[in-house]
Amino acid sequence: MKRRIKIFDTTLRDGEQAPGNSMNIHEKVEMARQLERLQVDVIEAGFPVASQEDFEAVKKIAETVKGCTVAALCRAVEQDIRKAYQAIEANSKPRIHIFLATSPIHMEYKLKMTPEQVLEKTKQAVLLAKSLCSDVEFTAEDASRSDRDFLVSVFQTAVNAGATVLGITDTVGYSTPAEIYELVCYVAAHVKRPKEVEISIHCHNDLGLAVANSLAAVRAGATQVECTVNGIGERAGNAAMDEIVMGLLTRSDFYQVQTGIQTKQIYRTSRLLTTITGAAVPPNKPVVGANAFAHEAGVHQHGVMNHKGTYEIIDPENIGLYQNKMVLGKHSGKHAFLERLRDLGYIISIEDADAAFEKFKMLADRKKEVTDRDIEAIIGPAGVTIKETYTLHSFVVNSGTVISATAVVRLIKDGTEEVEHVARGDGPIDAAFKAIDRIAKQGLKLENYSIQSVTEGEDALGEVVVKIKKGNVDITGRGLSTDIIEASIKAYLNAVNKAILL
Repeated sequence: MKRRIKIFDTTLRDGEQAPGNSMNIHEKVEMARQLERLQVDVIEAGFPVASQEDFEAVKKIAETVKGCTVAALCRAVEQDIRKAYQAIEANSKPRIHIFLATSPIHMEYKLKMTPEQVLEKTKQAVLLAKSLCSDVEFTAEDASRSDRDFLVSVFQTAVNAGATVLGITDTVGYSTPAEIYELVCYVAAHVKRPKEVEISIHCHNDLGLAVANSLAAVRAGATQVECTVNGIGERAGNAAMDEIVMGLLTRSDFYQVQTGIQTKQIYRTSRLLTTITGAAVPPNKPVVGANAFAHEAGVHQHGVMNHKGTYEIIDPENIGLYQNKMVLGKHSGKHAFLERLRDLGYIISIEDADAAFEKFKMLADRKKEVTDRDIEAIIGPAGVTIKETYTLHSFVVNSGTVISATAVVRLIKDGTEEVEHVARGDGPIDAAFKAIDRIAKQGLKLENYSIQSVTEGEDALGEVVVKIKKGNVDITGRGLSTDIIEASIKAYLNAVNKAILL
C-alpha cells in the first residue's frame, strides 16, 4: 500500500501575506470552501493575532469548513497561542501551528535569544498549546540554515511537550533537493517520536526549487507538504500545490505515495484564486498555465493527434480541463449549460446557476460561440456573494480628441431607487468612475487598473480588474463584458459594493 501524503494548504495565510494577494472575509471563506472541495487535509486559515479582521476570517472559516483540519498560525507567545485557539475552537479538527526560528542568524538578530532560551520557549509554548488543543504543529523557522543537532534538540523538546507535527522549513528558499533530502532523513533518524508524529516540509521558491525540494522531502520520509494554490506567497512564492500533487500522481511509480486530493478541482481552484486576487497565472506555468496543454509546433501537433502521450504526460481531464468541445450558443438550453458547468468542475447553488445561465444567454446573443473560457469568466468566483448595494442600469459616455470625456452613469440602489450622476474625466473610463464616486460617496482611491481578453476573436470577452483603497484596506473588483467600458464600470461597481460592506 502506498504511503499517504497530507496536503497542508497555506494559501490563506502565507499566500495571502504576499503583496497584491489580500482578500476580504467573504473571499477567504469562499476560497476555503473550494479548498474543502479539493479535499486538502489542512487549511491554514490565517494568523489570528495579526489583526481583528484576520481573527474574524479564521474564526468564520473554522465554523464553515467541516471536511478538513483548520489550522491557525501563532508565534511561541502565550497571547498568540490563546488567540489562535479562540479562532479555531469551533472547528471539528482544529490545529494550533506554532513557529519559532532555530537558525543562528535568526536567533541572534531577530529573536535575540540563546539556544537554551529557544529550547525553553519551545517547551512552554507547546505545553500551553497542547493544554488547549490536541493537534499541535511545531515549526522550526529557517530550519534549513540551522545546526542539525540543535534542530533535533528543539524538535525533541517539542515532541516531549506533545507536538503532533514537526515542521521543517526552507524559509528563504536557500536549500537544494539533495540538502533537503539529507536534512529530513537526519531529523527522522534522530528525533525519538511516536509513529503518529508527522514530519512536514515547507519550502519557499527564492531560487526556483520549492517544488523540487518538497518532493525530495517526500522521498526522505516527510508525510505532509505545505504549499499554496498557484505557488503564491512571500517574495518568490511557495511550493505550488498543483505541481506537487500532479508530480506525485504522474510519477507515482517513482515516489510510491498518494494524496487525497480531488485533482479534477485543481484547475477550478486555480481560476478561483486568480479571480479573487486579480493576480494572473503566467501562461507557461506548469499544470494550470494557459500553455500547459497547448501545442503549436507542427511536430508536436502531429504527435499528439496520433497519441496524447507523445507530448502530454498529464491528462488535462485529471485537473478539470476537458478537450472534448461542446459548442454552446444562443440556441443552447439550460441543461447543456449546467452539464458543461459540471464538466468544468463547478459546484454552485441553484440560485447561482440560474444567475450564471442568464449571463450566458446575454453573452450568447452577442457572440457566435461561447467557449469554456467564456463560461469560466462568467462564473468567476461562484459562491462569492456580496450584497450589491448598487447595480448598473445604464451609462452614456462621450469622448474624443477635441472634447472633454464625460460620462452619465445611472445606478440602481438597493434594487429599487435609480440614481444618476454625470462627471468629466481624463478619458471615458475615468469619467465613469468619477460619476460612480459621486453617487456612492465612499472616498475611494484607484490604485490599479488592468484589462485583458479572456477569450479569442473580435467578439472576445474582456476582463477588467481594479484595485481600490478605502482607508488602509485594499479591495479588488472584477467586471466582464464584450464592451471594455461596461466591463470597467462593472469592475469598479464590484469593488464599490465590497467597500460598502467594510
